[in-house]
Amino acid sequence: MQLDNRKKEVLHAIVDDYVSTNEPVGSKSLIERHNFQVSSATLRNDMAELEHMGLIEKPHTSAGRIPSDKGYREYVNSLMTIEELSPREQLEIEKRIDSSVDEVTDLIKNATHTLSEATGFVSLAMSPRLRKSFLKQLKILMIEPGKALVIMVLSAGVVKDKVVRIPNFISDEQIMKISGAIEKNLTGKPLDEITLVTVETAGKGTEVPEPLLKQVLYEAYAAIKQADELNIYLEGEHRILELPDFSSLGRARDLLGTLSDSGMVAGYVNEMENSRDHSTDDSFMIRIGQEIALEGLDDCSFITATYNLTDSVSGNIGVIGPKRMLYSKVISQIDFVKKKLNKEMQRFT
Repeated sequence: MQLDNRKKEVLHAIVDDYVSTNEPVGSKSLIERHNFQVSSATLRNDMAELEHMGLIEKPHTSAGRIPSDKGYREYVNSLMTIEELSPREQLEIEKRIDSSVDEVTDLIKNATHTLSEATGFVSLAMSPRLRKSFLKQLKILMIEPGKALVIMVLSAGVVKDKVVRIPNFISDEQIMKISGAIEKNLTGKPLDEITLVTVETAGKGTEVPEPLLKQVLYEAYAAIKQADELNIYLEGEHRILELPDFSSLGRARDLLGTLSDSGMVAGYVNEMENSRDHSTDDSFMIRIGQEIALEGLDDCSFITATYNLTDSVSGNIGVIGPKRMLYSKVISQIDFVKKKLNKEMQRFT
């Protein structure tokens, strides 16, 4: 697909005008708003060619044109210029991200809330993928007969815990022995290398009757594996209802229905991350309209970036909003929140 310079300018102007007005764009309004040194007839010919190429389309109720998914993609890939946020906008975001929190999860939630407020859209963040982090500490604490708390401290600065069932007749002393053996033998081992066999091997020689030992070791293993489960944090779903793009009850219902299934959204983000070409320098993953493989998001754009907890442990943060968005501004906002998040993450590593 080859566009000459004027057609690029026309497409750029159509996207900009439609984003700002939410009204289909005609040749007359293009001449009024932009400095095109050509006639209205020439602009109509350019628009006809852009429509033939599938970059713009005509809504049923208007003589004007709006960008198609393909047109937005061309705009994002080739036409837009990403500008830095103003010092005032940067300061506002920095003030909102609370540096006093002492948990990675709280920091991620705080950044997600800040991004939703800044963009006016739904924001989301994926918890860090912890499979490459290693175990620093593991404690098993008796809560009451038959119940214990497994607490794990990981190299990424993340603390995870899980309540597990244990044999009713096992003693505090026996639990401490098992806990100490696991910690001694598995400290420094990456989560993705810890198997049930390695946990059982670590617990050998603790002088605890085998039936009791096996049950505790299995529960400890399950807790360690669960530490790498992905969580997703969503903020600002109510903002969708305030956007004219989703004034249709059906559109809003379909979108909110999908967002309510956090597991499906998390799976999609993880799938996008896994399919990403990490050999490129692309900082953002952008999906537009029909490119999004989630029901109810046909009228949306989905933009995410990767934040880093350590060199090998990362997560995603981004927004879901209408296709009719200020892409340059939103990408700048995501980028700044991501950089602030990366900086704050250093306190936990």
